[in-house]
Amino acid sequence: MKKFTETFAASFINTLFGKPLATHEEGGQRVDTLTGVPLLGLDALASAAYGPEAALTLLIPLGALGLAYIGPIAAIIIALLTIVYLSYRQTIAAYPTGGGSYTVARTNLGMSVGLLAAAALMLDYVLVVAVGISAGVGALVSALPILQPHTLLLCLVILGFIVVVNLRGTRESGLVFILPTYLFIGCLLIALIIGILKTVGSGGHPIPVEAPPTFLAAVTAPSLWLLLQAFASGCTAMTGVEAVSNGVTAFREPATKYAQRTLTVIIATLGILLAGIALLVQAYGIGATLPGQPGYESVLSQLVAAVAGRGVFYYITIGAILAVLAFSANTGFADFPRLCRVIAQDGFLPHAFAHRGRRLAFSQGIVVLAVLAGTLLIVFGGVTDHLIPLFAVGAFLAFTLSQAGMVAHWRKVGGRHARRNMLINGVGAVATGITLGVVLIAKFAAGAWITLLLIPIALFIFIAVKRHYRQVKDETDHPQPLDLSKLRPPLVVVPVRRWDTLAHKSLRFALKLSPDVYAVQVRAEEQMEDLETNWARYVEAPTRAAGLPTPKLVVLSSPYRQVFDPLLTYIAQLKQAHPDRQVAVIIPELVERHWYHYLLHNQQGELLKTLLLRQGDQRIIIINVPWYLAES
Repeated sequence: MKKFTETFAASFINTLFGKPLATHEEGGQRVDTLTGVPLLGLDALASAAYGPEAALTLLIPLGALGLAYIGPIAAIIIALLTIVYLSYRQTIAAYPTGGGSYTVARTNLGMSVGLLAAAALMLDYVLVVAVGISAGVGALVSALPILQPHTLLLCLVILGFIVVVNLRGTRESGLVFILPTYLFIGCLLIALIIGILKTVGSGGHPIPVEAPPTFLAAVTAPSLWLLLQAFASGCTAMTGVEAVSNGVTAFREPATKYAQRTLTVIIATLGILLAGIALLVQAYGIGATLPGQPGYESVLSQLVAAVAGRGVFYYITIGAILAVLAFSANTGFADFPRLCRVIAQDGFLPHAFAHRGRRLAFSQGIVVLAVLAGTLLIVFGGVTDHLIPLFAVGAFLAFTLSQAGMVAHWRKVGGRHARRNMLINGVGAVATGITLGVVLIAKFAAGAWITLLLIPIALFIFIAVKRHYRQVKDETDHPQPLDLSKLRPPLVVVPVRRWDTLAHKSLRFALKLSPDVYAVQVRAEEQMEDLETNWARYVEAPTRAAGLPTPKLVVLSSPYRQVFDPLLTYIAQLKQAHPDRQVAVIIPELVERHWYHYLLHNQQGELLKTLLLRQGDQRIIIINVPWYLAES
C-alpha cells in the first residue's frame, strides 16, 4: 500500500509539474521570438484592452464629449511608448544578462537607486498579475453577466492555473500561451481593419452592427485635472514593456538579437492596437461603462459587436481577449522570479530565490508572486477598476530610473553614437519622469499613496536581509588554520524516560563519543518506570563486561511535574562544574511513517531542542538520534 501511494504521488506530481530537468538541459528551456512574445509580451499586448478603457472610464462624467479627448491621450501614450522602446533596445544590448531597470540603475546610479528600481519593478509585477487576471475575468463577465457573482473565484482559479504552468518551466509557459496570444492579435487586427474600412467607406460615420450603450448625460465640464486623471489611467497601457529587458536570459543565443526582435514585435503591435482602438471608439461612439456594476460591458466587447455583430467572430474574439488578459499575468511570472534571482545574488533577498526548481524555473519567486497577487485579488474583490489606481506608478518609476541610468552609462562608455544615445535616454527619462509625477498626483487619493507606502517597505526588507547576511558572514568567517588545542571528549547528556529501544540506541551512540555519559531521568509522574531498579542489569553489567566506562544515571525529582526546567538546570550545573568541556545533549527521536501519527505524541524532543537552541550557548551541542518505526 505504501509503495502504491508513493508511486501514485510521484506520478501525479510529474503529470502536474512535469518530470525534473537536469541543469544541463537549461538550453532547451530558452525561447525564440515566436515563443518570446507570449512569454514576455502578454502583459504589454493585453494592456491594449484595459488601458484605453481605464482612460474612458475617467471620462464618463463628460458624457459623449469625452470621446474627443481619447485620441490625443492615445497619441501621447504612443509617443511615450516609442521613447521607452528605443531606450529598452539599448538596455538589452548594453546589459544582456537581464535585470533590466535594477541592473542599469545599480550599475550606473548606485546600489540605493538600483534597489529603488527593484522595489518599483517588483510592485509592478505583482500588479501585472492581479490586474491582468481581473481584467480577463472582467471581459468574461461582460460577455456572460451571469458569472459576475463569481468574479473573485474565477480570478483565483486562473491564478492557480498560471502558477502550475510556470512551475512546469519557461519554455512550456511560452508554448501554452502561443495560441491565445496570436489569436488575440489576429482577431483584434481583423476587427480594427474591418472597422477602419467601414469608417473610411462611410465618410467617418459608420453604422454599428450592434449599437453600443448610450452615453450618460454629462455631469461636469472638461477640466485639466480630469484629463490628467484620464491620461494617468490610460498610461497603464505601457506596463509590461520592460519585461523583455528584464528577461534577456530567457532567450536562446544570440539572446540580444532575439530579445530586441521580440521587443520590436511587441511594441509595434501594441502601438497599432492602441491607435486603432482610439480611432474606432470615436468613430462608433463607444464609451466606458461602470466596472463592477450591472450592465457593465468592456470597451473591446462593444467595439467588436459594433464592427462585426455578436456572431461567431465576436465570441472567438472575446474568448481570445479573455485568454490573453487572464494569461497576461504570465509576464509577471516570467520576470518577477528572474528579478528576485538577481537581487538575491546581490544579497538583498533570501538566497532561496536564486535557486532553480525541479523544472529549472525559479520556483520560490513564482510561489511568492502567486501569494502576493492572490492577496491583492482577494482584498480588491477581483475588480480591475479598483486595482488601476495602484498600477503604473511602479512601471514609470522603473522606466525613469532605467533611462537615467542609461544616460550615465553612455557618459561612461562613450563611443561614436554616445551623444545620440544620451539624448534618446535623456528625453525618455524626462518624459517618463513627468508622466510619473502626473500619475502620482492624479491617482494619489484613489490609491497611488499605497504604492508610496509599499516601495519603502520593500526597501526596508532589502536592507534588513542584506544586513543579516553581512552579520552572518562577519560572525562565521574563519580564515585561520584548524585549531587542535584542548581537544577533549564532551560531557554527554542523554535524557531517558524509560528503558526502551530509543534509550538503548542513544546510549550506544553516546559511548562512542565520550567516556563521560550522563543518563538523566526526570521523575515528573508517579507512574514512571523506576530506572534505578534495573540500571545495574541493563547498563552497568554490559558496559563493565565490555571494558567500557559506565554511564552515570541521574534521577531528578520534579514535584511540580515539570520536565524541561530540571533538565536545563542540571545541564547548566554540568557546564559550570566543567568550564573547559563542551556538553553534548543527545535527544532520542521517534520517527513515524505517517505525518498524522505525530499528532499522537507530545514531541518533547523537539521542544527540548528548541529550548536549548534559544540559550544560544556555543558550548552546547545537540545531537538527534532517530528511531524509525516499522510499517504497521
